[in-house]
Amino acid sequence: MKIRFIIFFSIISSLFIISCNDNYKFTLEVPKNTSLNQSISATVKEQNDKPIDSIHFFINGIKSISSGNKTTFNTQDFGVGKHQISALIFYPGKTKKINNSIEVLASKSPEVYTYKIINWYPHDTKAYTQGLEYYKGFLYETTGRRGQSSLRKVEINTGKVLQKIDLDKQYFGEGMTILNGKIFWLTWQAKKGFIYNLETFQLEKEFAYDNSAEGWGFTNNGVELIKSDGTHKIWFLDAENQKEKRFIQVYTNKYAVDDLNELELIDEKLYANKYQQNAIVIIDIKTGEVLGVADLTDLKKEMEKTQKLVANDEVLNGIAYDKENKRLFVTGKNWGKLFEIELIKKQ
Repeated sequence: MKIRFIIFFSIISSLFIISCNDNYKFTLEVPKNTSLNQSISATVKEQNDKPIDSIHFFINGIKSISSGNKTTFNTQDFGVGKHQISALIFYPGKTKKINNSIEVLASKSPEVYTYKIINWYPHDTKAYTQGLEYYKGFLYETTGRRGQSSLRKVEINTGKVLQKIDLDKQYFGEGMTILNGKIFWLTWQAKKGFIYNLETFQLEKEFAYDNSAEGWGFTNNGVELIKSDGTHKIWFLDAENQKEKRFIQVYTNKYAVDDLNELELIDEKLYANKYQQNAIVIIDIKTGEVLGVADLTDLKKEMEKTQKLVANDEVLNGIAYDKENKRLFVTGKNWGKLFEIELIKKQ
């Protein structure tokens, strides 16, 4: 009889614990938004102060150091944008994961730049420029539109096309970059890119990108390929296997900046054309913070003094940098001029 009572009591006790556990109500408290270089806390609370065994906190899936029911982190460590904060909670007999999010904005408004024209050179008016890069005295350029997409090697002073291949008509060509003797060329919506031999323009390989939305702009940091996809995200790809490793988000002190197009890395800052805005956004490559915006609206007006730009998409696109001589080149889709400019900070 005594044994039956003990068993009965154990069963009732277990059901009571499970019932109690099911009634646990947790909250994960984090600030809704903040800015860079701020120390922020995330705290787990149980509505009725029921016992909790332990808690593991995660920021974007990466474990964070915590103390009890609280963790503290610095927003500088993971940059601007929307980030997921998670807590894995261990409590009597059970575990539960809860999520919340925080939006980190840039710490200050971006600097505003204007420009000065240093020089200009002829540019093919039939080149719907998508990618532009300076390499060993020449410009390498990719153009877009299905049936018109091409890869070119161009003489700067004359605009003469020295070498050219066309992309298969089914693809819409986008940005390109040069690394380790190879040309990496994106397509727009086909979820794939192509790798060519720099000297011969011979196609060697193709690769897929699965996580990013589309293919827009391309550059590199000497180790990784850096890609825009038309959103506010910038993706970093392994140069050896072209797999997407991570991304940063691009934000000002007020909002996310999307429609990022052609890219160029200059002095550890990422320069990006903002599609149809005739502007260049200057981005901190580590945090995604917008450091500056160059308004080049008048450059399009300068172009229109000698050429009528008919279509709405004949906008500024194409950034190339001659590191040795510190020359910055820009052009646009179907523009008849390649401009060498100097950016000047507005006072």
